[in-house]
Amino acid sequence: MTQRLDLSTAFLSASGWGSAARAPLAGDASNRRYERLTAADGTPAVLMDAPPEKGEDVRPFVAIADYLTSLGLSAPRILAADEANGFLLLEDLGDDLFARVVVKTPALEADLYTAATDVLLALHQHTPPQLAPYDAPVMADMAALAYRWYGAQNTGALDSQSAAFHSAFQALLAEHIPAPTVLIQRDYHAENLLWLPGRRGAARVGLLDFQDAMLGHPAYDLVSLLQDARRDVPIEVEQEMLAYYIAQSGHEAESFTAAYALLGAQRNLRILGVFGRLSLHANKPHYVDFIPRVWGYLLRDLAHPVLAPVRAQLLADLPAPSSALLTELKDKCGTVPTL
Repeated sequence: MTQRLDLSTAFLSASGWGSAARAPLAGDASNRRYERLTAADGTPAVLMDAPPEKGEDVRPFVAIADYLTSLGLSAPRILAADEANGFLLLEDLGDDLFARVVVKTPALEADLYTAATDVLLALHQHTPPQLAPYDAPVMADMAALAYRWYGAQNTGALDSQSAAFHSAFQALLAEHIPAPTVLIQRDYHAENLLWLPGRRGAARVGLLDFQDAMLGHPAYDLVSLLQDARRDVPIEVEQEMLAYYIAQSGHEAESFTAAYALLGAQRNLRILGVFGRLSLHANKPHYVDFIPRVWGYLLRDLAHPVLAPVRAQLLADLPAPSSALLTELKDKCGTVPTL
């Protein structure tokens, strides 16, 4: 920590922010840390500390931020960068996360979700940069995390069931999800979106945590927004925004709705696995508290006819999140190594 502090101090000094006041900001599920800086004249900025020795790489964040801002969207501007040591100085977009604004001003919920959907409509009109595809093989791999880390708690007890599911689900995705066409941010939800009412149009939404962007289907970020693992999005809002996106984008409703359900199931299965891993391996048990909500979304997605080929198998293989199971995931917090 002392070495990182010395490196960050040198970076800030070289960037003209050496005398700024520093205060910690909430982090995320990664190894990145954030600090809010306040210059002597009151100008704010944000320091991202992403240690390369812990597998972090700021270059994708820089590239995607530059791309998004070039489209007129409100990603943080890069004020200074030390890519080798993993430091970025970012424009401070404030503290008004959607998740906080909705609690404070519930009447704004419809406006917030419409604005966030407008961002996707705007983004999807542009040719994306070259990125890795989030295609059927990758998505099937990610969905199978639910078997390893949630269903079997990394014991290998569901390996044969996982392999059978992987094969069937990959075939289903390949049949119904066209080749990737748009940039997907992959963590597009209320904890990563900031309300900027002083800006206009799609720029009213500040964007965070997009460094893992890939090429994917237009429904992916929409389902990430509307089936939010961290807050209950009213089903009326979900249905309204899904219909709004389809109407504004011109997608054929039946095929897009099927893709939405498939990608919702894929995403929620991946999240079950990731949240299980964050407790069992990464010593972050609070993610277990989100699992019942994610399971509820999964059941909603599985009700769509497109998922009939895997519905019975999934429900037979994976346990519902009972109190006993959730307690076990927490009791084993930080005790399970990776294989």
